[in-house]
Amino acid sequence: MSEFSQPAEDLSRRAKEYIDLRLDDLKLRTAKGLSVSVSKLVGVILVLGVVSTLLLVLSFGLIMLLGEIIGSYAWAALGIAALLGIGLAVLLRCKDRLFRDTFVPLFVKLFFGSDEDA
Repeated sequence: MSEFSQPAEDLSRRAKEYIDLRLDDLKLRTAKGLSVSVSKLVGVILVLGVVSTLLLVLSFGLIMLLGEIIGSYAWAALGIAALLGIGLAVLLRCKDRLFRDTFVPLFVKLFFGSDEDA
C-alpha cells in the first residue's frame, strides 16, 4: 500500500514547498517595492523641503526689493502672493498630467516590476 501512497505524499510535499517559495517571493517583492517607495518618498519630501525654503527666502527677498522700488512693502507682498497664487493655480490645473500620469506608471513599475526583473 505504501507504494501507491508514495506519489501522493511526494505531490503533497512538493506542492507545500512550491506554495512556501511563492509566499517568500511575494514577501521579497513587497519588501523591495516598499523600500523603493519609501526611499523615493523620503527623497521627494527632502527636495520639497529645500524647494519650499528656497521659495520662501526668494519671496522674502523679492518683497524687500519690490518694497524698496515701489515704496510699499504691503503692495510688494500682495504682488508676490498673487504671483505665487497664479503658480499654484497652474499647478492645480495641470495636476493630473503632472502627478497622476507620472506616479501611476512609477508605482506600477515598482510593485509589479518589469519583464527584465523576472
